[in-house]
Order: sequence, then structure tokens, then C-alpha cells
Amino acid sequence: MLKKRIIVCLDVKDGRTTKGVQFQNNIDIGDPVEMAATYYKQGVDELVFYDIMASTRGRGPILDLIARVASQVFIPFCVGGGIGSVEDIRSTILAGAEKISLNSQAVKNPSLITEGARIFGNQCIVLGMDAAKDESMPSGYRVYINGGRVKTELDARQWAQKAVSLGAGEIVLNSIDADGTKAGYELQLTRMIAESVPVPVIASGGAGTVAHMKDALTEGKADAALIATMVHSGKYTVQGIKQELHSMGVPVRL
Repeated sequence: MLKKRIIVCLDVKDGRTTKGVQFQNNIDIGDPVEMAATYYKQGVDELVFYDIMASTRGRGPILDLIARVASQVFIPFCVGGGIGSVEDIRSTILAGAEKISLNSQAVKNPSLITEGARIFGNQCIVLGMDAAKDESMPSGYRVYINGGRVKTELDARQWAQKAVSLGAGEIVLNSIDADGTKAGYELQLTRMIAESVPVPVIASGGAGTVAHMKDALTEGKADAALIATMVHSGKYTVQGIKQELHSMGVPVRL
């Protein structure tokens, strides 16, 4: 049985880790380099680094900071934010990332998914997708870009399927409605996307308890659960979460 992955997300703004609720009211919570080292020691399976202002400000990734974070972790490391060209993908990988998350830039330039997958491999290209409930869309969910600030005409399920057909090897699916609420993942959305694509889907947005994570990994059919607030607050450690999931019968790497 495939082990379920636990992934910690560092949202980075102006070189510092930040946390908000539903993409708003972000507060500074620490140094991403130190935090990455802590979570690596705790046994996290993967780390995700999102530069949440890069696309909005129209700039590329902060390579020196990415390299400093990468120097602290020896696990898959995914980087997103402001990566708008094959050159950006290459320079981010050279800075130490194993995976590249394309979100706003993938919507604006879908051929970047195809080019990235062709040159660096499907396993390297991750679709980051921010979705919120919208009854007017075929699946009931609409895709947003620029950190959840700009709505698109894309339906969440259709965009996930298209991105995979273009070459995305994994999807990080973030529910804008649930993000930072600590009320649980958006299971309906997670399950719908997981059942619609043949690649791993990572549930993101809303985790407040280990039971929420179990729900996403079982009922939601996610391959991995992405967390932030749970561990950033100090209430949980990665080891503690894994032990609890294991005791609940969820297969994880201990």
C-alpha cells in the first residue's frame, strides 16, 4: 500500500514565512530557512515553498532564499510563485528545488506546463490550483489566480484534467473557502479532483486537527495532506501527526 505523504507549506512574503486566513490578513511567523530545518528534523516527507507575492508583483523567484532553504532539507522540495518561463524553472531547480509549482503562470501560459514537463519531466511539474465554490461552474468550483485575488473563467475539474493532459505530474489543490480556517479540508472538492485525474492530488487548505488530515487522505482520496498552521502554531509536530495518523490506520512513513 502506498504511504500517504505529509507536506509542510511555507508561504513566503518579503523573505519571511507568513500565514493568513482565506489568503488575507497575513502575519509574519518566522524565518523560512530555520523553519525548513526544523520540519526536516521532525521527519516531514516534503516541503513546499510559495512566494505568495511574486506573481502579483510581476517578478521571478527569489533564488538566493530558495537556495538557503534547499540547503537545509534533503527531501523533495517544491517551489512556486513567479515562475513564468522555462528559464525560471531551470534556475529554480539549479537553486535546489526538485519540483516546480505553476499556478497563475500556468493559467496565463498553459504551454509552460508542456515545455516544463518535456524538458524536466512530468514529475517535476506540479499544478498549483486555488479553487472556490461557485454554483455557476460545471463542477461547482471556480479557479482563481494571483493568490486568490483574481477570478478566472476556468472550471476546477476541467482545468485539472487539462493541466494533466498538458504534462502536470501532480496537483496541489487548495480550497480558498477552507484556507486557514482550521475547520477541515474541502472534502467534496478534493475527492472530485482526485477521482478526475490519474496523478497524485495533494489536499491543501483548512487542516486544524489530525482527524481532518485523515479525512482528506481517506474520504477525500488525497495522496498527501499539506499543512501549515497546525505545525507553525507549535500545537503539533510532524512526528506527532504521523504517529496519530498511524494509530488511525493511515499508512505513513514513520
